[in-house]
Amino acid sequence: MRFDDLNWMDVEKYLQHDDRVMLILGASEQHGYLSLACDTRIPLALADAASQQTGVLVAPPLPFGVSPYFLTYPGTISLHVSTFLDVVSDLVHSLHAVGFRRMLFLNGHGGNDPARARLTELSNELQGLHVAWYAWWTAESVAQVAQAHGLRPYHASWLEAFPFTRVSDLPAGEKTPPAFKGLPNAAETRQIYGDGVFGGAYSASDKVMQAVFNAALKDILFLLDF
Repeated sequence: MRFDDLNWMDVEKYLQHDDRVMLILGASEQHGYLSLACDTRIPLALADAASQQTGVLVAPPLPFGVSPYFLTYPGTISLHVSTFLDVVSDLVHSLHAVGFRRMLFLNGHGGNDPARARLTELSNELQGLHVAWYAWWTAESVAQVAQAHGLRPYHASWLEAFPFTRVSDLPAGEKTPPAFKGLPNAAETRQIYGDGVFGGAYSASDKVMQAVFNAALKDILFLLDF
């Protein structure tokens, strides 16, 4: 159940019996042959699935994140870290002001990780605020699925190639992860990674992808019970 499908009176009624909400922190950035919106589409799909089972509301996703290292790839839109943290703070303050108290952040992008510290600060400042955080691709449950099928997870690889993130044909086979030293800037990142895939298999079977999705969904359902 998304905010998009409700009016303000519906949300007010919801708050009479539940104060939980799921928030998606996404990104618009290169994902090789996959959609530029992978980091928004994946956690949003998981949130929708979790909402269907629990009735917990899903707030509109934030489709922009912190992606300065991909700015030489057209289609990448990046916020400064300070801007991103201020936006996250404003989201929390807005929701808290009307009665939401338990907020599960479903993060879809590694560059958004600085928000975790800001959320802890906010939980110290705002009365009754409880926050949970989930980054699906880092979950042990997802790692176990990958290991069971002999797959290694990389950015823009098979791990993010769900049916709903594929926008073009994917290459066959695997990509050898390139070696580099240091913290590359945007120009160096494109030179190192080329097509934008960091390594590993370009795709996996639908069965594997469903197992990944199911593992992440199980984690989210557990986290919503807080």
